[in-house]
Amino acid sequence: MNRRAPNYHPGLMSDMYHPDSAYVSWRTGYNGLTTFDLYTRTAPFGGTYMLVAGLEAALEFVQAFRYSDKELEFLARIRDYDASFLDELAQTRFTGEILALPEGSIAFPNEPIMRVTAPFREAILLEAGLLQAIGLSTLIATKASRIVYAAEKGRTRRVAEFAFRRAQEPMTVARASYIGGCASTSLLNAAYEYRLPATGTVPHALIEMFPTEEESFYAIAEAYNRYTLLLDTYDARAAIHKAIEVALRTQETMGHTLAAVRLDSGDLASDSIYIREQLDKTGLHSVRILASGDLDEWKISELLEAGATIDSFGIGTTLGYGAGSVERGIAGGSLGTVYKEVWYVDESGSEYPKMKIAGAKSTWPGKKEIYRHPNWEEDVIQLSHEPHPEGYQRLLRPVVRNGEIIPGSLPPLSEIRELAQQNLEALPARYRTLAPEQSYPVRFSNGLQSLRKQAARLIGVDLD
Repeated sequence: MNRRAPNYHPGLMSDMYHPDSAYVSWRTGYNGLTTFDLYTRTAPFGGTYMLVAGLEAALEFVQAFRYSDKELEFLARIRDYDASFLDELAQTRFTGEILALPEGSIAFPNEPIMRVTAPFREAILLEAGLLQAIGLSTLIATKASRIVYAAEKGRTRRVAEFAFRRAQEPMTVARASYIGGCASTSLLNAAYEYRLPATGTVPHALIEMFPTEEESFYAIAEAYNRYTLLLDTYDARAAIHKAIEVALRTQETMGHTLAAVRLDSGDLASDSIYIREQLDKTGLHSVRILASGDLDEWKISELLEAGATIDSFGIGTTLGYGAGSVERGIAGGSLGTVYKEVWYVDESGSEYPKMKIAGAKSTWPGKKEIYRHPNWEEDVIQLSHEPHPEGYQRLLRPVVRNGEIIPGSLPPLSEIRELAQQNLEALPARYRTLAPEQSYPVRFSNGLQSLRKQAARLIGVDLD
């Protein structure tokens, strides 16, 4: 029996407790203008920074958010909400403002990547969708940037994203990986939608289909003007000699060129050195060696330190879900973004700082801005009304006003990638390294620290 793919229902892209919270808000009448910060408490993969991505998906979600009649019928079946509340949900649209770091920005822990201000019910219903959009894309973009950094040790080496078959959200992964510095994707749908370069080699199954490895190599070489041969189906060191013979013959008879050979298993370092020697002996200096096979930034670093003569890398699994490293005890798979209430204005206009007190999970109240020293000496998180530090760059940008996306807030992907690479190049090397010895300095202003103490006293807690 065929089953249709599930449809996209923006109003239902929330956890159960979000409409439940909205219902309590509706019953009690508490629906004042509320500000939420979206941020993360730690940087992923043992690093210091995040490369921000996912704003486009987040704002598309905001614009699409609404409840259809069928969705409201569904909510009425699973919860005994008052019918008047459901009538309100039918009219609910986001009417507030959003400030955000542009995609391609560098962020550090505790800095608001997004600041949302709207009536409480509107803002709370968007929480999970915004966290998912920003969290996943930022995780993958950061992972890609680290892999590209590791690969570029000593010289430029291209990294191709091969994650489709194992990615949890393949289109998101392809887009975010490109922002992070990957040169191409293997996923044709992503190449089509985002206008990305598409690259790929051949599978082992194609090699195995032929009676001999030589016959498979000839078939590939004859089919394409420029081609790549996969060497490790049986024995990579024996295969390179067959590949060279095929390359020389088809170059002579057909003018077809062996562009690259690929290794997907085995001792990548020593095999690549051997293969490079054999290629160079026969004058095939321009043939690149591509390596793949569950690689990540740490394994790439180890390969290059061992002298591997690899020219480019294809990365699949570890990009597909933003993997950490079990061997190194480094977590991955999730960025851990949070969305916390920081300011509330009631119906009479009275304003209240809001915070959570829970040890390391305690929050900072107030509507905030982030300013960065021009030489990356520090970032300052401060209250929005505090004076702009002289010479510092303001990082948050208004992207939604009165519920509408501000023109220019969603630049082309090519511009986002360019901004990302400029920011990564500007980031001091001591903070970009895979195993940093120090965190980037992020300072909370005196005004923000005073407000935090005031907010704590309002709820009966003394932080002194």
